[in-house]
Formats: sequence, C-alpha cells, structure tokens
Amino acid sequence: MNAQTKSAVPTPWGEQNVPAQRDRIAIVTGANVGLGFEAARVLSDKGAQVILACRNTDKGNEARKRLLARNQHAQLAVEKLDTSDLASVRAFAERIGSRHPRIDLLINNAGIMAVPQQRSVDGFELQFATNHLGHFALAGLLLPHMRDVRGSRIIAVSSIAARSGAIDFDDLMGEHSYDPWKAYNQSKLANLMFAQELQRRLGHARAATIAATGHPGASLTNLFSTPGGGLVKKILSPVMRPLFQEADQGVLPILFAATAPEAVPGAYYGPGHFKEKKGPVSYAFVPEASKETAVAAQLWRVSEELTGVRYLDA
Repeated sequence: MNAQTKSAVPTPWGEQNVPAQRDRIAIVTGANVGLGFEAARVLSDKGAQVILACRNTDKGNEARKRLLARNQHAQLAVEKLDTSDLASVRAFAERIGSRHPRIDLLINNAGIMAVPQQRSVDGFELQFATNHLGHFALAGLLLPHMRDVRGSRIIAVSSIAARSGAIDFDDLMGEHSYDPWKAYNQSKLANLMFAQELQRRLGHARAATIAATGHPGASLTNLFSTPGGGLVKKILSPVMRPLFQEADQGVLPILFAATAPEAVPGAYYGPGHFKEKKGPVSYAFVPEASKETAVAAQLWRVSEELTGVRYLDA
C-alpha cells in the first residue's frame, strides 16, 4: 500500500488508540518541550523505551523528571543531540547504535521557526540545518539499526507552512536574500519531501522500515517563544488563540503516522478541520511542490553532499 492508496483514518483517533509499545525503542528529537514532550509522554505511557534527544540536556532531564512524576514506570533516557551540528548528530548516532542494535521508531521533531539569519557550526542556514539536514543525516546514520526491523518507522514532522515553501537550489542557504519565514517554509517543505523520497527508496530497497509525515496544525508550542519572526509571531498566539490547539492534540497526527496500524507508508497526516489548523486526525493536503519527484531526488543528492551521509541509492 502507498500514499496513493488511502485507507480510512479511524475517527475519533486519540492517544488511547496508540497500540502497546512494550519492548520498542523510540527516539524523539526535541523531546523536552511541546510536540516532542507529548510524543515521549504517550509512547512511554504505552510501554516504549524512549530516548529524549535534546540539544539542552538540562532541559531534557527536567522533562524526564516531569514524565516520571506522572508515570514512575516510564523508561526514559536523555541524550545530547543538536540537529544543527553534524558532529553532534554523528556522535549521537554512534552512541545510540552501540547501545541499541535494534531501533523501532525515530520521530524527527526538533525544529526552530522563523529565526533571524544565522549560520550553523557547519556553515549552513540555521533553519535548514536544524529542521532538515540534521534529521536527514540522523535517519541515514540510524537506518542500519532499523531497516530490517519489522514495524520500524521514520517519521518527519512538517507544517502547514510547507504549502508556501519552495526549494531554492540557487539560494538554498539564503545567502543572496534571506527572509525568516521563507527559510522556515523551505525547511518544512524539505521535511515532507524527504519523507516521501525516503519512502520511495525504502520501498525500492524492500526494507522493513517505512516513512511517513505528520503535521500538528496550528499548535501552541515553544516555537512561538523563539526569537525572530517579527510581528507575525507576536500577534499569532494572543489574537488567534481560539484557532489553535494544545500540543497534546497537535501531536496526534504525528503519533498516528508513528504507531497506527492503518498509517499508510509515505502518507501525510494532519488535523482535519479549519483548513488543517485543528481537529481530528486526517490525511493532510499534499502541496504540488512536494509531488515533484525530480526535485525530491535532487534535494536528496544535495543533502547527501552537504552532510556527507549517503544511503539508499535510488
């Protein structure tokens, strides 16, 4: 089954519908707050051993304490991971791979939104590095521990903003013209295109692992507290709050993609109401730009060149 052969999404679908995760190893990037925290909460409540992959381990340990306070039996480990730093990504993958020969679930959630122009330690535009390149590399480095694991999944977290995105290969790093929202939109489109291309390649390789994507709609998360974004960020939360949903609801399409037996490989899920801003889990609108398979293949090649991580030859 593929993304063109859609199965019905059970409605309503909530965290109570997440299947048992006992004996499964799950990695959630950016797990100390927002969507990542909620994903870690639900997965650990369902019995998974969850690795909280966090840039700031102090905040990661605080999140772990909060999770243990509500579920003393939760199996949780905090590990250092900065997806904007390829050395950090490689070190994380090496540590985790040595401890866990089998990995069942990777949720690529960590991200930043509409920040002022900055460069990563590797010299890349910071949003593209954090949101896309680090996760591209992480998936490739962990794939040897997943590709033969039945039921394993790699999940990308995209955004409604992907609809406004375009992959600008002539100015991928915003060196000639930088706009924080344009850069964010590009990075979220890249997340979606990566997952779709990843699924195509996994299918071609007859791997056990599948890939899918979810987006949280309009969810009130820590992204709105990051610097930058101008007036838009300042007014969105207070003025439009009735249109937003909390993170524990926004995470549901991501958890559906990550755990539901009905989830379709390569599919894209989001909230079903108010132009996908909130509501029950449903299939998300797939932007025309993300259907350009030649562009997705080019993005893959460029990502391999920039990260030095090569996998799943087409």
